[in-house]
Amino acid sequence: MPTKIDDATLVTILAQIKFDEQGLVPAIAQDHEKGDVVMMAWMNAEAIRETLQSGRVCYWSRSRKNLWKKGETSGQHQDLVNFLIDCDGDTILVKVRQHGVACHTGRRSCFYRSVDAKGTIKEIMGVTVSPETLYSGS
Repeated sequence: MPTKIDDATLVTILAQIKFDEQGLVPAIAQDHEKGDVVMMAWMNAEAIRETLQSGRVCYWSRSRKNLWKKGETSGQHQDLVNFLIDCDGDTILVKVRQHGVACHTGRRSCFYRSVDAKGTIKEIMGVTVSPETLYSGS
């Protein structure tokens, strides 16, 4: 979904979003075909601009304090299919075409642990790619 969004249109889009005191908004990434949530991260205005203009999903890394183009290191990138803003304007949903795994642990989704009725935490998804392979450049 790369588009030619001009500055005026971007300003209009950003005005619909309620950023927190750090200038961030939570962004949920959902596989557009399967419907499963693959990850949650944060976006700032620059990450939103980059995402909408390039068609590759970009986030803000709170730990590194810079833009994080998903897949830049691992190659496991996300193509933007749809960009949605919730009713309150305080959460983004990006529907993505996920290339490879979404989680740095080597799993398809970051949501690989489930809590059952007894409060037991179980892993419901195995590792697809070893994290060492993801970040080794191989």
